[in-house]
Amino acid sequence: MYLSSLLLLPLIGSAVIAALPAGHTLLAKQVALGTSVLTAILGIAMALQFDRGVGTFQFVESHEWITSFGVKYGLGIDGTGLVLILMALILAPIVILASWNEGEGGRFSQKAFFALLLVLETFMVGVFAATDVFLFYVFFEAMLIPVYFLIGSFGGPNRSYAAVKFLLYSLLGGLLMLAAVIGLYVLTKSQFGAPTFDVTELGALNIDQNLQRWLFLGFFIAFAIKAPMWPLHTWLPDAASAATPGTAILLIGVLDKVGTYGMIRYCLPLFPDAAHFFAPTIVVLAVISIIYGAILAIGQKDLKRLIAFTSISHFGFIVLGIFAMTSTAGAGATLYMFNHGFSTAALFMVAGWMITRRNSSTIADFGGLQRVTPVMAWMFFLAGMSSLALPGLSSFVSEVLVLVGSYQTFPVAAIISTVAIVLAALYILIVVQRSLHGPTAPGNESLPDLTTRERVAIAPVIAIIIFLGFVPSVLLNVINPTVTHTLTQVHAIEPTPTAGE
Repeated sequence: MYLSSLLLLPLIGSAVIAALPAGHTLLAKQVALGTSVLTAILGIAMALQFDRGVGTFQFVESHEWITSFGVKYGLGIDGTGLVLILMALILAPIVILASWNEGEGGRFSQKAFFALLLVLETFMVGVFAATDVFLFYVFFEAMLIPVYFLIGSFGGPNRSYAAVKFLLYSLLGGLLMLAAVIGLYVLTKSQFGAPTFDVTELGALNIDQNLQRWLFLGFFIAFAIKAPMWPLHTWLPDAASAATPGTAILLIGVLDKVGTYGMIRYCLPLFPDAAHFFAPTIVVLAVISIIYGAILAIGQKDLKRLIAFTSISHFGFIVLGIFAMTSTAGAGATLYMFNHGFSTAALFMVAGWMITRRNSSTIADFGGLQRVTPVMAWMFFLAGMSSLALPGLSSFVSEVLVLVGSYQTFPVAAIISTVAIVLAALYILIVVQRSLHGPTAPGNESLPDLTTRERVAIAPVIAIIIFLGFVPSVLLNVINPTVTHTLTQVHAIEPTPTAGE
């Protein structure tokens, strides 16, 4: 019952916060932090009991839900799901602590802000743990509700526009996925005599080649919007720049991984022939995302929009690794999802503190911070180095595995993608130079450095970034069996990576 408990705890915490009398803002924050810490501890306890040598689902729970439609309350995790759930559970209390003063001046109270964060945590766990396609769809769509209100009610000046744009893009993807889910219902009822959405049973379907391609596209487009991939990415910069830093961390660091996770969990094993058919086209789109995101990041003047465009480039690497269909690239893509979550968290956390102190998100307004706020400057520098995949930091291993693995099947795409390494150096070093070094910009002379609370929040993120840069095998040993199992279902398998061993 580990997974059900992980779903239930944040919901209980949000209900407690909602029941608190008006004005008890500090208590609401404490309940949110305590609940998220307790949930993270439970998640770590579950991870310690996970069998690293098994590539199939563990901690399985299955109960009848809507029997007439073959829908079950089905939960379970493999190595990929475990890694992403751990990422979400660790980031949740960090975001709450880092966002201690966020939500002020919103349309609703701060109490509502922290309650929504806990509700979102429940849905994040659910979407990575669901083994029933219909249940996954429910969590996939339910995530839109708290995110919409977190952006639209607590964000910046363009929050209403950004929230509506995010919602419309996501609903479009959700409708396409729903059509594909209905298609699976019809197929299973026809072939099995009774409908089912259990992913362990759907692999036995015999799907016509053309129909398989249409079903694949229904899922893939929904996931490509969420990922986000070019040209379905335009909602992300607006949402990231309008959202509070804490919301942006969960949006880009965790929720967008649902797109790439869905490609691994559903697009590859359920529709293997279609996956092979569309792989070259998807790889081209991934390479465009990599280069496009990096180039646009270089020209950004707004700090949060810059981070958003760097993420578009990073997600291109992840999608490239997934559809290269080699074990090396697949393991690198999954590891990249985890590492990107923490590098993005570090960037948005420090950027949020910089913006709050300066009351501006314009990069040109942050000159000379190294002299005035040295600790904050160093944290931003380390986060930036992780984003550009500096050797010794976690993202480096992920990027190398993706490029090496992708070269085995798509050598031209892998070679072109290496250009992004140079572009990443440009967009990170330019913002570091403009914001941290040079003359102290007017208005920065007396900015305060990081508080104790802020240092406590950023410390575990930086520690994870450094630790996984030297010991990636901690996660690779969990990821490899699942990647091998998935690629076996797609009839494409390569030797597994052993980096760090």
